[in-house]
Amino acid sequence: MRIDILTIFPSFLQPLQLSLMGRAAESGLVDVHVHDLRQWTHDRHRTVDDTPYGGGPGMVMGPEPWGEALDEIATMSGDRPHLVIPTPSGRSFAQPIARQFSTRPWLVFACGRYEGIDARVATYFANDPRWDGVGQWSIGDYVLAGGEVAAMAMIEAAVRLVPGVLGNAESFQDDSFADGPMSDLLEGPVFTKPVEWRGLSVPDVLLTGHHAHIRAWRLRQAQERTAENRPDLRPMPDLPEVN
Repeated sequence: MRIDILTIFPSFLQPLQLSLMGRAAESGLVDVHVHDLRQWTHDRHRTVDDTPYGGGPGMVMGPEPWGEALDEIATMSGDRPHLVIPTPSGRSFAQPIARQFSTRPWLVFACGRYEGIDARVATYFANDPRWDGVGQWSIGDYVLAGGEVAAMAMIEAAVRLVPGVLGNAESFQDDSFADGPMSDLLEGPVFTKPVEWRGLSVPDVLLTGHHAHIRAWRLRQAQERTAENRPDLRPMPDLPEVN
C-alpha cells in the first residue's frame, strides 16, 4: 500500500514514522511519502493561498500548486491513486471507510489549511482518468487548523487493517465498530494483572475460564457502554443475565 501526503507542514507528519505506522513502513507493508506543497509554487514567497472570491474572512488555498503537485504525484507509481481530502464539510469517516481504504493500493491525502482548498481541485481530479476518484471526509463535527491531524487519524485507522500490520490478525476483531456481532457496539472494559488494584478487582467472570460466559459478559458490557456513551448507534436489546 502506498500513501502520499501533501501538506505545507511536512514535519507535522513525523509521528507516522513511529509505533505501528513506523513498523508497517519498515516491514514494507506500507510505503509513505510526505511532500511539501510549496515545492510546486513559483514565486519568491512560495505562496499557496489568496483571498476568497465573493468576500469573507480568511484565505483559500489556490488551485495552481495543488494541480501541479497532483499531476506529478499521479506519475509516481503504476496504479491509479485515490485522492482523499480531509475537511469538516466532508462525509463522516467511520470504520467501514477505513476498511475500504485498507484495500486500496494507493491513497493520496491533500491536507488543506486556512478556509480550505479551492473547490475546483476536487472537481477536476474527480474527472481525471489518471485518478481513482476523490473522497472528502470529516473525522468529526469540529474544525481543526488543517487536514494533517485528520489525515493521520484516517491513515492509522486504515493501515492497522492491512493484513500483516497487526501481529495478531484477530487483534481488531473485537474493536469498537469491528465486523461481526459487535459491529455497531463500542468495545467494553478490559483488564489485566494484577487481580486486585487499589481496592478494585477484576470481574469474577473473567477469571472463570468459562468462554461462553465471558463472551456473554463482554457483549453485555459492550451493550451497556454503547447505551450510555453512544445511544445513537442502536437500541439495547434484552439479554440474559450472566451468573
